[in-house]
Amino acid sequence: MKKALKFLPAAAALILFALPVAAQEHGGGHPAEAPHTAPPPAHGPTALKGTPHAPEENRNYADKAGHPNAPHVDNGKWVGHDTGKNDPHYHLDHPWEHGHFTGGFGPSHVWHLAGGGPSRFWFGGFYFSIAPYDIGFVDGWNWTGDDIVIYEDPDHPGWYLAYNTRLGTYVHVEYLGA
Repeated sequence: MKKALKFLPAAAALILFALPVAAQEHGGGHPAEAPHTAPPPAHGPTALKGTPHAPEENRNYADKAGHPNAPHVDNGKWVGHDTGKNDPHYHLDHPWEHGHFTGGFGPSHVWHLAGGGPSRFWFGGFYFSIAPYDIGFVDGWNWTGDDIVIYEDPDHPGWYLAYNTRLGTYVHVEYLGA
């Protein structure tokens, strides 16, 4: 019995050190350890002033070589957020039908996706859906692992902008409630 008790501290230490390694091997590591392609923007877009870009169905968002063909942020510029408040793709008959998101905006509030898909996803007890026009821009999202930052949309009532920190892209999202 005394010999068995002698090995107990060593076995406990082995288990304590092995569990985090095993979790990381199966994707259970902390999301902050994953490299991010682009840090979250310091703030959301400003309301469009001037002439809006006409909405088009198959728009190319790759403003420079190597940039994604999706709405993205480049040095603080919200590429693709230039169609103005009358864009029919982002019209809602009942803006904020489910209330306003109160969880926090901007880079000091990074949210870890906890499940779902484009029609309904969640984090921190809050539920959202992707704008139908933007669904093609979330093909690469990891619905149980990506970090996103929420920003207010100054041009499209009822919509928020969800910025994916891994991809450096954003989409319009509607808040569905808590």
